[in-house]
Amino acid sequence: MTQVTVKNGNLDMALRKFKQKVARDGVPSECKKRECYDKPGVRRRAAKKEGIKNSRKRNKANRDRD
Repeated sequence: MTQVTVKNGNLDMALRKFKQKVARDGVPSECKKRECYDKPGVRRRAAKKEGIKNSRKRNKANRDRD
């Protein structure tokens, strides 16, 4: 379980740190993934689409760097 200590009564900073820790642990993405069932074909198509998007982004970054 994720715990954060409140220092000097600064609740806003503690809440921010808690949200960062939870996000780093992957809790929000895991909840989103378990929200509904995706058929295997749909998951494959989404993964392929994401891969194409990432490769285009990498290619663009490499061209801009040169």
